[in-house]
Amino acid sequence: MGLEAGRDSRQALSPLGSPAFVELDWDADRPVALVGLDRSALLGRSDVPLVEIFTADEQRERTSQAYFRSAVGTRLRCTGYEAAKSPDADSAVVAQRDETTGIEVRTTLTRPHGTRALRIQSTIENTGTGPVVLTAASTATFGLGTSETALDGFALAYAHSEWLAENRWRTTPVRDLLPSIDLAFHGQDGRGHFSYGSHGAWSTGEHLAAGLLTDAASGEALAWQLETSATWLCDLAQARTGAVLSLLGPTDLEHHFAHELQPGDSFTTIPVALALSDAGRDGALAEMTRYRRWAREPREADTALPIVYNDFMNTLMGQPSTEALNPLIDSAAAAGAEYFCIDAGWFADPAIGDWWATVGEWREAPVRFTGGLKQVIDRIHSRGMRSGLWLEPEVVGVKSPAAQTLPAEAFFHRFGARVQEHERYHLDFRHRAARAHLDDTVDHLVADYGISYLKLDYNINPGVGTDWRGAAPGAGLLGHTRAFRDWLAAVQHRHPDLLIENCSSGAMRADAALLAVSHLQSTTDQQDYRRYPPIAAAAPATILPEQCGNWAYPHADMTAEETAFTLVTGLSGRLYLSGFLHRLRVEQSALVADAVAVHKRLRDRLPRAVPFWPLGLPAWDAQVVCLGLDCSDGETLLAVWDRADAASDIHLPGVSGTVTEVFPQSLAPWAIDHDRRGLTLRTVPGHTARLFRFDTERT
Repeated sequence: MGLEAGRDSRQALSPLGSPAFVELDWDADRPVALVGLDRSALLGRSDVPLVEIFTADEQRERTSQAYFRSAVGTRLRCTGYEAAKSPDADSAVVAQRDETTGIEVRTTLTRPHGTRALRIQSTIENTGTGPVVLTAASTATFGLGTSETALDGFALAYAHSEWLAENRWRTTPVRDLLPSIDLAFHGQDGRGHFSYGSHGAWSTGEHLAAGLLTDAASGEALAWQLETSATWLCDLAQARTGAVLSLLGPTDLEHHFAHELQPGDSFTTIPVALALSDAGRDGALAEMTRYRRWAREPREADTALPIVYNDFMNTLMGQPSTEALNPLIDSAAAAGAEYFCIDAGWFADPAIGDWWATVGEWREAPVRFTGGLKQVIDRIHSRGMRSGLWLEPEVVGVKSPAAQTLPAEAFFHRFGARVQEHERYHLDFRHRAARAHLDDTVDHLVADYGISYLKLDYNINPGVGTDWRGAAPGAGLLGHTRAFRDWLAAVQHRHPDLLIENCSSGAMRADAALLAVSHLQSTTDQQDYRRYPPIAAAAPATILPEQCGNWAYPHADMTAEETAFTLVTGLSGRLYLSGFLHRLRVEQSALVADAVAVHKRLRDRLPRAVPFWPLGLPAWDAQVVCLGLDCSDGETLLAVWDRADAASDIHLPGVSGTVTEVFPQSLAPWAIDHDRRGLTLRTVPGHTARLFRFDTERT
């Protein structure tokens, strides 16, 4: 169906059914604006264009540092819309045009059924007679609040993230970021802004590609995520009429982005999702969790959520051999693992020492394994487990034969030279040869070794991107990440029984774009079990609980309580085993077996669980860390960690019901006390953790 002709309208457009979930507004003198989301008090402003477009010729209509009031965005006018329904979502497409440049924008808004969430994405086409160079384009820009003073009650939650210290959320009053300067008195909008985002190819290496605003006056919260593996930006500014939030992919200023549109060419912005709740932060993140499940393509191979053992973390650390692996294989099988993944180093000649610069050929090292790799994998299969291998598909070491055999154009380039980072080159998956090389690799491993699991890592940040086939390197990076995602989806269609783990130096690229086409996300490379809980507890804010691969790596030097502590970390998401299990004491082995049994008994709850945080999203140095998983059927799981030396009294407000200590059951239980205010737990001395189940709904 073609777009219906546009019309002057000062009434809200309600394209997604009645009562409307999303409302748009426009007239002959104003671009389309997002003015309503499920009748929220947060939105309602028609003075903020939904789409902002910046070009090399024209940046802002009015000078500022914010991504607001762009010249082209201000001139856009509605030319039509259409609405549609599908079995799982309602959608609308709204068209706008700028007569000066000939730019036309078609914005698709999709509301999945059963959620208070909205997905937004635009296609920008040049219908003019000359080229246009895009330097930035927002996927969604909208106003929050209806006056400058409304910002006084707003708080922004966003997360810092880095290697070994992922998911560090903080909540900040907006007034600490955007000072009150009485814009009405000056008769102008503000010129400053607060922004956070990513740089280079680690999309979550500085901040998580998500955020959340809460309004103290209404109790509402609005959450968002940016669905890209390339660069992105969240930009918050203020106007006389309230706050303005812009959610963007790569930009010229921050990310060296430019994309040339010749007449007839088009560009698609990154997708963005919004989720709304009148139940505050936890409510908004619960709605986003439901949206993420809608956005994933289900894979039959992963429905059982099998337990994976991996030999890397605090174990072989990239130096596997037949002699080292055999006892690990036997003990992992005895513990109840269902997959065994051989991590890095399987391809490297042990005589060379550090194999870092040799990666990229992805063929078995002929002298590493006594009897060959196939013999090791056969042992895995004979113990009743499926086998997996580690790959880092986007890199080629400078000492790898593939660095010479692949064409030069298959690698990232800048200024005519191949980009090198830490003795590695970066492949460009827009090039057919790069994709073919990895297709051959995966097909070989599946056909010749019977591999059922791939851990895909990503350990370098090659910078802003590549300028091959692009106006600027930021555009090349975006093009590569989209091509890599398409390749990943195609691999799974070709090998439907293959499970894919998304890893990137832990979780440096744990974005929604890749999570939608993978099964398991390694939540960190953190090797200190004592520092892991805040990472694991906060992970479900951006990762589905059934995808949170939380490492549990018991060691013979641990006490029984410390062993249970690391196992609770694993049980707080999807149990991911490592460690020298064959060296454990009898009581430790019993704890591992108990944890595996608990996970197998409870794992069917994970795909319907939504997270909540009775003590708030944890601070990095919090003594007590807590994560709840509401399984939506009257059953709630609660993981609690106490990192104090002495026993503690922990009060959990709003949590009540019949409590069962699920794990561990062989150690002294924590004392449990109920009152009208919630639940109080009395822990035991030392690092200690427990997993509880509540059989009635929390209040």
